[in-house]
Amino acid sequence: MELRDIYLETLPEHIAYVKFIFESYEEVGIIRTVDRKKAIIVLLAMNDFLDTARSILDAIQRDVPLMEIPRPADMGDDWFMTELAVESS
Repeated sequence: MELRDIYLETLPEHIAYVKFIFESYEEVGIIRTVDRKKAIIVLLAMNDFLDTARSILDAIQRDVPLMEIPRPADMGDDWFMTELAVESS
């Protein structure tokens, strides 16, 4: 199984909401904060759950501003995301 990373930008006050929604769908995906100041988060989802994760993102976008963005060049201090970027390149 392959882990997919989907980077998203939202408003800082919506990060917890998006994270809570994905936590309520066990095994679909994990939300990690990449940059708190810029409100960039990443959804980590297994290929088997990618369609479900995208459907959830579509539903969330009806409630809060959420935009998919390319992977940021600088992952900051998040060792896990830095390692993931190295493995996938």
